[in-house]
Amino acid sequence: MRRREFISLIGGAAAVWPLAAHAQQPAMPVVGYLYEGSAEPTAQLLAAFRKGLSETGYVEGRNVTIEFRWALGQYDRLPELAGELVRRRVAVIVAPGGMPAALAAKAATTTIPIVFGTGGDPERTGLVASLNRPGSNVTGVSAMNVELTTKRFGLLHELLPGAARFAVLVNPDSPLTEPAITDLRAAASSIGRELEVLTANTNHDINAAFAILVQKRADALFINGDAFFTSRVVQLATLAVHHRVPAIYALRDFVVVGGLMSYGASFADMFRQVGIYTGRVLKGEKPADLPLLQATKFELVINAQTARMLSLTVPQSLLAIADEVIE
Repeated sequence: MRRREFISLIGGAAAVWPLAAHAQQPAMPVVGYLYEGSAEPTAQLLAAFRKGLSETGYVEGRNVTIEFRWALGQYDRLPELAGELVRRRVAVIVAPGGMPAALAAKAATTTIPIVFGTGGDPERTGLVASLNRPGSNVTGVSAMNVELTTKRFGLLHELLPGAARFAVLVNPDSPLTEPAITDLRAAASSIGRELEVLTANTNHDINAAFAILVQKRADALFINGDAFFTSRVVQLATLAVHHRVPAIYALRDFVVVGGLMSYGASFADMFRQVGIYTGRVLKGEKPADLPLLQATKFELVINAQTARMLSLTVPQSLLAIADEVIE
């Protein structure tokens, strides 16, 4: 063999070997991210999810890919979006924002692992078989927000002991709505108060609900925990203050932007925990073997400046137990 031919063969092999090695490298796992709302208002929660992933060694773009599906508040689109992720053959479907997305994902697949985050009771809604042994392909984290409904009502009543007419704003499309209304009606009835139920699943509905609120002269408002409302934090907090209606929320985020009061678990921590569980599933753990995580720390946050704007005096009993008072 001539020397020139030999060098040519060696050079050709060197060019092929890197390509062959590259072809043998495993593709990055893909996480399907299914969310009821939109991206921009939940940027901090998404950052918390990514942080949880990174704590298990997964960094988006480096060794994991995330495929996003946003329902934009249109819950009827969730089955279609979940189906897209199943056809994409993602490694895990993540539904960190609430029960509707988690239920849509569960209905779409019995084989792809699902990690959810919800404010409701996943056992009560049939999402998991039990809290300790979720079973099948589903596990996740619950902030237990529905279970805190009565507690929030009590805090609102303590702030406004003279209030006679309470209103609650709910999303009629959410499976957590009926349990919340049942608990609120019982709480209002126990102290001889009226409860007006208002519904909204569009921006127009929210404005219309506040118009009814003013017309009926409600003394206080309860905003039910829901991903649709979480995506409209500023809008809801602003409308409540504009119409001078004292309101309580499930998330601290509402109070930070001017809402009056909130009581609930940290959703940022819930999203971080969902990220951690997602990483553990990517490493090979089965959802059926991962017990459901429940929030154990809850915080009461009060915006003192908003209280003054509404001409309210916050009782010392509430200030004493508040985890944070925003001046």
